[in-house]
Amino acid sequence: MTQSPTPIHETVREHYAERIKSNASCCGPSDCCSPNNILYPVQLLTTVPTDVSNTSYGCGDPITLASLKPGQTVLDLGSGAGLDCILAAQKVGETGKVIGVDMTPEMIERAQANVKKVNLNNVEFRHGYLESLPVENNTVDVIISNCVINLSPDKEKVFSEAFRVLAPGGKLAVSDIVTDGELPEVIRQSLSAWAGCVAGAVEAKDYIAMMESVGFTNISINPVFFDKQTVDSALDEMKLDVTEYPRDAVYKAVYSAKITAYKPA
Repeated sequence: MTQSPTPIHETVREHYAERIKSNASCCGPSDCCSPNNILYPVQLLTTVPTDVSNTSYGCGDPITLASLKPGQTVLDLGSGAGLDCILAAQKVGETGKVIGVDMTPEMIERAQANVKKVNLNNVEFRHGYLESLPVENNTVDVIISNCVINLSPDKEKVFSEAFRVLAPGGKLAVSDIVTDGELPEVIRQSLSAWAGCVAGAVEAKDYIAMMESVGFTNISINPVFFDKQTVDSALDEMKLDVTEYPRDAVYKAVYSAKITAYKPA
């Protein structure tokens, strides 16, 4: 089934198209979650040029979490400017393959340019939505994603599609934003907060329930909490009236998580 874009899709697409054109991060002039030299092991980023490693919009390190092996086929959900695809391609080697899927043409264009800079031949990018992946059934060994599933208005469909394309025994390894408790309604209703990776975040228990409902097993969620300054910077970028909600409640509720799950063999 082909995915029709919703207002949330369009807002997110326009947001990230503008970010990559202006070389800004996902939430504003500084990195969305923390500098890349904190998100990733230093030795991992030494394999790519600085101008490539700086075009990241993530909240974690799915590459280390995935424990990739030579020869594997990897799918990146919401591949952005291609950093995680490049790092994954280096891990799986020439006998492996990496596919990046993104709904923003400007991101795909930048990702293709970045791949050329590092002379990789085992990466391809496909335009598409996470709710309707342009990938065949049971063909992927590992799925990675970095701060993108929270942006989808239909996360259960994303997990269903991920389960469909994974080969039996395949692994899902993602970094994403989740919550511990409810967010204020003013944030839930804000499209800018959706694009900023906050409004679309769901409670960790609901995240797990959606994965279980489509068939994933051995699910693990480990929190990585943000510092208050990072959350404040993101909320400031959304330009929400701070008198309408308790900012401390957002700071306590929202966090990044390392998430793994498996498709039964």
